[in-house]
Amino acid sequence: MNDLDRIETILQVGQTTTAKAWEIFDELDTVDLEFMIGKWKGRGLHTNHPMDGLLETVGWYGKEFIDAEQVHPLLFLDGKDRIIRVDPNPLGMDLALRFSFPKNPALKPVFNLMNSLLKTDQSKARIRMMEHRGKVSATMIYDYLPINDVFRKINDRSVLGLMDFKAMEQPFFFILNRD
Repeated sequence: MNDLDRIETILQVGQTTTAKAWEIFDELDTVDLEFMIGKWKGRGLHTNHPMDGLLETVGWYGKEFIDAEQVHPLLFLDGKDRIIRVDPNPLGMDLALRFSFPKNPALKPVFNLMNSLLKTDQSKARIRMMEHRGKVSATMIYDYLPINDVFRKINDRSVLGLMDFKAMEQPFFFILNRD
């Protein structure tokens, strides 16, 4: 099995250690801004992070990159499986990190209600080329949160993302697949 096959296998399984996720992230090629334009469907890469499974439980769909200045960092499915753009609320992020929310699908209606209250059509992030761990790659910068999502290329339709959040010791890894 070559390195790319090994990486693809780990990413398909969707679970690894933080150390192995770092290793994979560092091995992958960078992406430019143009590569990121479009709508992407997301899922977590579980590394025993407190947020593992949370986004999927609350109906996270992914991200949408219109251009370098207009990015919708949080797309969710509403109660009728329609994609909505949600404002990444600083209070919500703080709560998600301070408390261990049960990852119970029965809570989805509560999260659907909260997401509908935070629905927006305004861009809440932008993307820039930034250096992280020795490589310059497309990076999404939230407008109102100390978070940068750094992207590395898995293949022509997928990227490995790393949420670099100032308030978290351990990074949160996720995978985006082009919609």
